[in-house]
Amino acid sequence: MTNYQTNREIAQKSHSNKIAEKGLPARLVYNTISDQLILDGNAKQNLATFVTTYMEPEVSKLMGDVANKNMIDKDEYPQTADIENKCVEIIANLWNAPDIQNIIGCSTTGSSEACMLAGLAMKRKMQLRKGNKPFTPNLITGINTQICWEKFCNYWDVEMRQVPLEKGRYIIDPVEAVKLCDENTIGVVGILGSTFTGEYEPIEKLNTEIDKFNKKTGLEIPIHVDAASGGFVAPFLQKNLKWDFRLKWVKSINVSGHKFGLVYPGVGWVIWKDKKDLPEELVFNVNYLGGKMPTFTLNFSKSASQVIGQYYNFVRLGFEGYKKIHEESREIANTIAKNLKKYDIFDIISEGNDIPVVSWKVKDNVKFNLFLLSERLGYTGWQVPAYTLPENLTDVVVMRIVIREGFSYEMADLLLKDIEKSIEYCKANEEALEHTKSQSFSH
Repeated sequence: MTNYQTNREIAQKSHSNKIAEKGLPARLVYNTISDQLILDGNAKQNLATFVTTYMEPEVSKLMGDVANKNMIDKDEYPQTADIENKCVEIIANLWNAPDIQNIIGCSTTGSSEACMLAGLAMKRKMQLRKGNKPFTPNLITGINTQICWEKFCNYWDVEMRQVPLEKGRYIIDPVEAVKLCDENTIGVVGILGSTFTGEYEPIEKLNTEIDKFNKKTGLEIPIHVDAASGGFVAPFLQKNLKWDFRLKWVKSINVSGHKFGLVYPGVGWVIWKDKKDLPEELVFNVNYLGGKMPTFTLNFSKSASQVIGQYYNFVRLGFEGYKKIHEESREIANTIAKNLKKYDIFDIISEGNDIPVVSWKVKDNVKFNLFLLSERLGYTGWQVPAYTLPENLTDVVVMRIVIREGFSYEMADLLLKDIEKSIEYCKANEEALEHTKSQSFSH
């Protein structure tokens, strides 16, 4: 069989919706699938995603070496289990846990699973406090929260009470959040790094307001911090910012290792400040493959790769390494924001001083189409999203750029040149459209 015939056969089989009777040579299959994947966007030019798109070759090899290990088999892979525990303690220390011996936490497949577990813990804690008597639980969030919290409330029968946004305020208002609380509130969620704009929510102020409310009512409503993005940024760039376990009512925190933890997807972490904040009845002690194993996850199969990748980064980079990487990302974000200001048509919402994310909208009374700008940038490979804000601010269109490790100053320079060209096109297109409208009107 000639190479041409073999390649043609692969092409035919790869478009089939049935598995073929016979397999094909590994190299040829690799080549044809690799060719198909070329049609995907360039990961480095994807400025929409928070997810890590670069890791060192050494850690990529290490992660490949352990891809066949199931994290859940702790008796069979005790050293991997020990590394997971080390990671939990390292993260808890970064978040200023008051007693490292009394924390409890675990790895997850990402922040979505971590949020589900934290939500379950809050709900069950409230059930136990009420003596398992029937009640209708509710959870307080901003309307800008990540979709995983809506899923949690939907899946586990929790009423979701959301603080609306206002013009000029795109994150939660702590005073308004507390107004929604009552005796059935299982917790309040604060976001350290909003996915919409990149801003930190005022967790310390939220803690102050919750403390007042709890003292007044005798309740013990906790705060969960969804630090999916900021949990691996704030400890390195904003050490004096109080958002973590230093605050009285912050009882649990989650983070995505595959975002600014600098690990390929998917890995997340969730940690409780005190073991009593995670009800024991939620932790299963499973007799599995010859040993007792405590587990509190939604998955029972998960490769060890990402946890090992996380530990590699902690050892390889250290505190100074993480700090240097995030500082550079912030500087690049600041540079992009500074250049966007010169056009005098944008209001910059975030300059990248919280997490390295730049977000902006069009100034009031300025005509400019951000959706068209996003489309034009796509022609040169850049993926820069434009989207509307949530309910009651759906007339506000925002663009956002996430700066991650691997995005260099040189790439930023290329991006800014393409933004300039695209803005010129959009302005010319708008002028042409207005001219056409005026001509049509005059006739």
